Amino acid sequence: MKRITVPFKADPPDGDLVDELAWGQREIWTAMTRQEWWLPIGYARAVPPGTTVEDLVEEVRFMMSRYPTLRTTLRHDPDGGARQVVAGAGEIDVEVVDAADDEDPELVADRVRQWYWDGEYDLVHGWPIWIAIICHKGTPTHLVTVMTHLVLDAFGGIVMLEELVSRPAGPTAMPPLEQVRWQSSPAGQRQNAAALRYWEKVLRAVPHRRFPHRHEPRSPRHWEGRFRSPAAHLALRVLAARTKVDASPLLLATFAIAMARHTGINPVVIQVVVNNRFRPGLARSMSPLSQTGICAIDLAGLTVDDAVRLTARQAIAAYKHAYYNPSDVDDIVARLADERGEELDIACFFNDRRIEVRDQAAGPPPSPSQVRDALGRSTFEWGRRLDTSFERMFTHIEDVPDMMAITIAGDTHYMSPNDLEACVRGMEAVAVEAALDPAATTGIPS
Repeated sequence: MKRITVPFKADPPDGDLVDELAWGQREIWTAMTRQEWWLPIGYARAVPPGTTVEDLVEEVRFMMSRYPTLRTTLRHDPDGGARQVVAGAGEIDVEVVDAADDEDPELVADRVRQWYWDGEYDLVHGWPIWIAIICHKGTPTHLVTVMTHLVLDAFGGIVMLEELVSRPAGPTAMPPLEQVRWQSSPAGQRQNAAALRYWEKVLRAVPHRRFPHRHEPRSPRHWEGRFRSPAAHLALRVLAARTKVDASPLLLATFAIAMARHTGINPVVIQVVVNNRFRPGLARSMSPLSQTGICAIDLAGLTVDDAVRLTARQAIAAYKHAYYNPSDVDDIVARLADERGEELDIACFFNDRRIEVRDQAAGPPPSPSQVRDALGRSTFEWGRRLDTSFERMFTHIEDVPDMMAITIAGDTHYMSPNDLEACVRGMEAVAVEAALDPAATTGIPS
């Protein structure tokens, strides 16, 4: 293995800059601290035939020069807060890994990606990205790029990959330092104040508990499972056609109903991960912008169709108020907990992280027999089990064609493995019941 040192400088030129973290950065930094992990994002990407090492070095130089978050380190203040330090110039080492003649370079690239994924970052003294060029018989085959979530989120990654092809001139859209300036402006402060009013109103009206609190000591404590259901996918197509509600709030509604049925806790309070790129100026920003909005969904006495429509309305309100200073929301949660004399338990998250959201399929909705016939093809399997945190409960919707694909992760001291599996299987049950019976109810008594 050898290293190539790649010098870079900001484009347009700039000096070293220091400021507080933007709201999206604060949100993900808090999550990284809470979960004791740097939440990597990255890939091992095959490069076109004929690509040279020099071509990839220039790509790295372009990335480091164009995107301020790749040149950002952290500075920790005495009060425990973090500030961003954006370098105007610097150097980064790129590793060159030669696969043996009899090795599959794709497997070597994925091994390097996993090694970076599991590594430890120094976010104060080192760049928040690791890069390797994989070669086979002297020819580059893959570029491995893994970075901390402080650099970007999934939708920012799409922007970066597109721009690596188009190589646009001029500065990147709305980097974090520019976001900080807007967030400190009167308009930004009005947005923050409105979001805080909404959060406090929702939180004051909800019960404090979210989970059964099993208190069953288990190590590893945090479990992750994967569920795949073609039947629920077909059922959701039926519901979408009938209710005229898109897939994302439909999935949120089935999750809320399944949680209420299993835990007996209603209203269901969920923090929904929101991609804030629908806001002015942020559509093409590469930096982390996702934040959580909060929903409190009262499902008592409703049909599933009505619950779906209610959830869609609640989701819109959550999206609208999902751009704020996370420290201020933390202060509200702490203050309300003090007033109640008990923890305000809201660590229940829902994240539709599909890149291509396929809301409506061509052709007529599936028939009841098609939905029933697919039920036997559902699968559930356990994945990672760790003692570092996944949050108390985090439900991810995955981008798998023709499938309701869910990754569910949780703290088994609050939601046992049986609870976690029951929740995702309950989502399937809700969708299938409602697809087969338009009058199906949530089952939550008034």
